Amino acid sequence: MKSTPLSLIAGVVALAAVTGFAALAVPGDDGATEAKAAARLPVERSSLLCPAPSTSDLAETTYTSFTPAAKDGPKDGTAELKAAEALTADEDEPADGKTGDADDKVDADDKKKTEADDKEKAADSKPVVSLKDLGKPVTAETSKSGAPALVGTATDRFAPGWTTQQTTTAAAGGARGLLGVSCTAPDTDFWFPGASTGASRQDYVHLTNPDDTAAVADIELYGAEGPLKSDVGEGITVPARSSVPLLISTLTGEAAENVTVHVTTRSGRVGAVVSAAEDEVGSDWLAASADPAGTQILPGIPADATSVRLVAFAPGEDDADVKVQLLGKNGTFSPAGNDTLHIKSQMTASVDLKNVTRGEPGSLRLTPTDGSRTPVVAALRVVRGTGAKQEVAFIPATGPVGERATVADNRAKGSVLSLTAPGKTAKVKVTASAGSEGGEAAVKTYTVKGGTTLEVTPEAPAGLKGGYALTVETESGGPVHAARTLTIPEGGIDMFTVQTLQDDGGTVEVPEAEQDLSVLDD
Repeated sequence: MKSTPLSLIAGVVALAAVTGFAALAVPGDDGATEAKAAARLPVERSSLLCPAPSTSDLAETTYTSFTPAAKDGPKDGTAELKAAEALTADEDEPADGKTGDADDKVDADDKKKTEADDKEKAADSKPVVSLKDLGKPVTAETSKSGAPALVGTATDRFAPGWTTQQTTTAAAGGARGLLGVSCTAPDTDFWFPGASTGASRQDYVHLTNPDDTAAVADIELYGAEGPLKSDVGEGITVPARSSVPLLISTLTGEAAENVTVHVTTRSGRVGAVVSAAEDEVGSDWLAASADPAGTQILPGIPADATSVRLVAFAPGEDDADVKVQLLGKNGTFSPAGNDTLHIKSQMTASVDLKNVTRGEPGSLRLTPTDGSRTPVVAALRVVRGTGAKQEVAFIPATGPVGERATVADNRAKGSVLSLTAPGKTAKVKVTASAGSEGGEAAVKTYTVKGGTTLEVTPEAPAGLKGGYALTVETESGGPVHAARTLTIPEGGIDMFTVQTLQDDGGTVEVPEAEQDLSVLDD
């Protein structure tokens, strides 16, 4: 038997660190080697996709990129976000190395134009955001109308826990509002309850492809009566390293106030997020719901919410009956008259909970009433203010913070963190990072009583200059779900956006082989 080199083992470990999965078979064995104990290793590569921010001339966008500090790990690495449509120098060159002119001649004007185009492409290919240090965010800003989507990769020391926040302030116009989104990892399946094809909404689903080959996606729409007929939602091509925004109302001839959007890919992978603009109310990003599950948690409803609408969908063949509970400041209760919700299979259900929080922060918990645990997805449409001073945001169902979760782009004023423990009491550590332009990190521990929501104003870094990131780590007790609300006053309106925090997946389990394969000889 030939010896198995150490590089094979290293390759398997690297594969697991990148993908979260790897299997190693022993030569001559019928199956994979049994694992002794799973060691947790930091991931070595992470990808993020940021949608095109706005087409408005009045919009200003801030990107904030961050990777938490680490005691150990590799010393090298990069974390960069670039324009999605940027081409590499090799892609710009003709295959034969010539100019491509039929007569192989280019006049002076053509040369100048070519040089100008080359400079523009070279500028576009430069990183928009590039991290330099762990534990310290980096920001970039643009007010460019039609700014592109961004595609990014972090490697080695910058990969574990890498996050980027995109925050756009649109002071006026039909898309007026504060639009915030945590840039997403590419995937093949997304659920968006809470979208709309109604006359008062202009919702776009943004599909961004990070890879070097085209992706093909399908979009399904579901209203209150079931699937919405669509002849153009199938086989949507998303070219390599590019982004495609699609107006949802053009995918169907049916108008529906509450719609669930389902995005899947036939080939390739994409990042997907929905931008929602509502006449006379405002606009924000709607991020994907957590995967279908029997129990869903929607954290971070502001205390002063004037209108809360729950939108839920059961994607399976069975109907779902869920118990609706608010996890408030001091305990758990069911909203009067809305303690349960029946969700028919393949139909979008909704219920207006009005000002359900009544001056206290809260989170919503959906649990099955009949023990069937029929999986559902869900999101909240939340409005603050009244009349001409209304502003809207969306809160999707989200998983727990787990070992660690981070949200970037926090300001000296306007950031509020909501922590909810749907089960047992839990203790979490919250770290406010150093500022992007200066300051020292601050750490504080909070205890979240089971069945409640704790709202805190984070302790800002000492000597803060610029923006900072918030990292939440579970220290003990049950699972904790979290959301950050960022509020920025503009024109007499408290514009706000809510981002949920999920486990950053900064480490993966890598099984240890029972045999030392490096000593297997002939």
